[in-house]
Amino acid sequence: MKAEEFLKGRGAQYNPANPYLKQEYVAEHIEGLDEAMLSNSKTEFFAEHPKKIVNKVESPDLGLSYSMNPYQGCEHGCVYCYARNSHQYWGYGAGLDFERKIIVKENAPEVLARQLENQKWQVMPIMLAGNTDCYQPIEAKKQLTRRMLEVLLQYRHPVSIITKNALILRDLDLLQELNKLDLVHVNISITTLDEKLRQKLEPRTATGARRLQVVKQLADTGIPVNVMVAPIIPGLNDSEIPAIIKNAAEAGASSAAYTIVRLNGSIGPIFEDWIREAFPDRADKVLNQIADCHGGQLSDSRFGTRMRGEGKFAEAINKLFHMSRNRFMAGRSMKPYNYKHFCTRAGIQMNLF
Repeated sequence: MKAEEFLKGRGAQYNPANPYLKQEYVAEHIEGLDEAMLSNSKTEFFAEHPKKIVNKVESPDLGLSYSMNPYQGCEHGCVYCYARNSHQYWGYGAGLDFERKIIVKENAPEVLARQLENQKWQVMPIMLAGNTDCYQPIEAKKQLTRRMLEVLLQYRHPVSIITKNALILRDLDLLQELNKLDLVHVNISITTLDEKLRQKLEPRTATGARRLQVVKQLADTGIPVNVMVAPIIPGLNDSEIPAIIKNAAEAGASSAAYTIVRLNGSIGPIFEDWIREAFPDRADKVLNQIADCHGGQLSDSRFGTRMRGEGKFAEAINKLFHMSRNRFMAGRSMKPYNYKHFCTRAGIQMNLF
């Protein structure tokens, strides 16, 4: 692919083969259908009505919690996103399809309420957007995330939100009500403050500066905010760790955390294709350092090491992160959730009297 053909506004530049499909479209002659397949076509949206929206997370790396995602696929286009692989289960590609074929779970708020009414429900924080961003652009129109927050407030249920979109400020009223009951944590992902890098790495997200403003506006109202310096991509954004944490602390963040990039499944070839086009001068350096963090491979599924890595580069990143956090965020922490407020519909109705 020539530089002038780089698809602006998209992270992935192609669709790798879907391992779950027996057949695939290929471009043999760049004309007609092939040209449409390879062009930067508009985003499409598909309605889905799932029977379940909340899933239990039992990963040793994440601890016990739930996750729920009102959307599958993400128009933000972050080239490194681990959720790309899950798009293949729907029959789509992990590359361009992930960014331009978005599944909208239209009945998510109603399904959430129904699951919370289950007599066997165990109260633990629900991670809102554990797979794809719940505040991606289509949310401005659909408002599924807002309606789910309304359900959580009604049931007095704890929630943890992770996003890199300033649209979260639209729901500040609900977040403040949840915070009065100690029911909400917000995680803002800040990968880079370098705008030229962000435009290629995360093409349809809010700028790093805008995300810092979001942190400040949330923190100024007392809402606990954790900044995710994630993912750290050695050789690409690891040198920014101190600046990100310093700026996040000045904005009022309560804590910070990080993960090291891992390129499992189809994400490996998508990322390699991208970096060789976007940053050809340092592609080999970045790929080699990522592999060094994961036992010589770009991918890593091992619990305990997959998110933190191992080896000299991973150790250096770990030290730099903790030195920066200790320097700029000493004594800060996220306030704990309060699980005692949870109330089913029957209880809610009783409280009205």
